[in-house]
Formats: sequence, C-alpha cells, structure tokens
Amino acid sequence: MTTYHPDHRKGLLLTAIGGLTLSFDVPLVRLASGDQWTVLLLRSSATLAVALLVWLLWRWLRGDAPRLVPGRHGIAVALLYGLSSVAFVAGVFHTSTANLVFILAFAPMFAALLGWLFRGERPSRATLAAMALMVLGVLIIVGDSIGTGNLFGDLMALASALMIASAITITRISGDDMGFTALVAVVVPLALAVVMTGKTGFQADAPWWIVFNGAVIMPVAFFCLATGPKYLSGPEVAMFYLLETVLAPIWVWMIFSETPTRNSLIGGAILIAALLAHSLWQLTNSRRRSAAEELRHPA
Repeated sequence: MTTYHPDHRKGLLLTAIGGLTLSFDVPLVRLASGDQWTVLLLRSSATLAVALLVWLLWRWLRGDAPRLVPGRHGIAVALLYGLSSVAFVAGVFHTSTANLVFILAFAPMFAALLGWLFRGERPSRATLAAMALMVLGVLIIVGDSIGTGNLFGDLMALASALMIASAITITRISGDDMGFTALVAVVVPLALAVVMTGKTGFQADAPWWIVFNGAVIMPVAFFCLATGPKYLSGPEVAMFYLLETVLAPIWVWMIFSETPTRNSLIGGAILIAALLAHSLWQLTNSRRRSAAEELRHPA
C-alpha cells in the first residue's frame, strides 16, 4: 500500500487553494482597466510591500527567516522571475487570456528540457512524447495568431514560461530556499514601471483591483503552491497548476465575453491533455515505486 504524508489532505487543500486563487490573476489585471506600465507598477509594489512585511515579521517573531536573495544564484533567480513578470503582463495586454494561460502551461516541459541540458536529467520517453504534443499545441496557438496582432503577446507568454522554468532550474541547482526571492523579484518590474509610468502617466480606471491582486491574490497563491510540495508529490502539485489554465479563460469569458478562437481551443486542449496525462503517469509511477520499496523494506 502506498505511503502518504500524514498531512496529505492538508497539502491537497493548500495546493487546491493556491491553484484556484492564481486563476483570478489575469481577470483582476484586466478589471483594473489600466495600461501595462501602471498595472505593473501597482501589482509589483503591492506584492513587494507584503513580501517585505511578512519577512520582517517572520524575522522578528522567529528569527530564522530565510535570506531574501541567497547569493549569486538568488540574484539570477530574482532577475528571471522579475523579467518573467514583465513578459506576463505584456502578454495580458497583447494576446487573449486563453492563449496566455495555455502557453504558460508549457513551463513544466521547459523545466524538464533545461534539467536535461544542465543537470543531465534525461527525460523519460513519456516526458519526451508529452513535450512533442505540447510543442504541437503551442505551434497551433501561435500559428493562429500570425497576422492578427496577437503574435507579440504569444511570444511574451512563451518567454515568461521559459524564464520561470529557468528560475526553477537554477533553484534546483543551488539547493537554496528561494521562497521570498520569487516575491521580492518584483523590484525588477517595479523599477522599470516607475521609469515608464513617469513618461506615459498613471492610467488605471479601477486601480484597487490590481492592488488587491498584488497584495492578496499573488502572495496567497504563491505561498500555498510553494507549501504544497512539503506534503504532496511533484505530479500532484503540477496538476493543481492546471486550475489556472482551465479556469482563467472561463472567468474572462464570464466577465468580458472574450471567446477563444477555434485553434486556440484546439491547441490548449492538446496542451492540457498532454500535461494532465503526463502528471497522472508520473503520479502512478511514483506510487508504484513507493509500494515496491515498502515490499522490499517492510517496517
């Protein structure tokens, strides 16, 4: 019988909350009705303020708060997360929500590819097959955007996914705690947004939505999703990230009546099916290995 962490249900609840919360990120950005630099300014400053406040409270109450940016690896990770945030917000303003979240779902496969290149972790045949299907899905989505004005946004989404995967890879190589690094990394887009907003002016009809997003939604989502792996396997956590991929286009359709194109839905369905099937395959394999270990080494 497979061994579960005693707090397995707690992990499921936390990670489900994280994935569900993250699905409201794009709709709240859109509800702010501002230009991309104002949105980036408000979102980044709110997230940075909350992250620093939590870190200071942790240090004051317990005294064992992790470093905000651990060494040169931390600087690289912060830079990558910061630039990925810039690319993400650019994607929100230059492509459809469905295209954006579908392409961002490619990040786990980018991480597998980078792990192969830099850590010698050769992907299994199942992973390579899933990667091939996901590349097909992305090509269908991006190909549909050529000539429509959405191509730049699609490429920004792809760049954001690649930078997130690169940050994850560096984190694994270093072995350092980068929990707060991902949050304080918003100082990079914040600095850029301050400069650009000074030129374009402050433009947001409903700024409170994006402040709420940066101060509540992002910290809660990232805390829950970062805590989940303490109690769950990697494949289980990965499946909860799919909640944003599935739900964000639904929220945007309900609020803004934005309907995805046929090719976007086809490509997105391929991406989701490939990632879900791969996660289920990994989960089944890990449980089989755990059960085999128990048979070999009974307690």
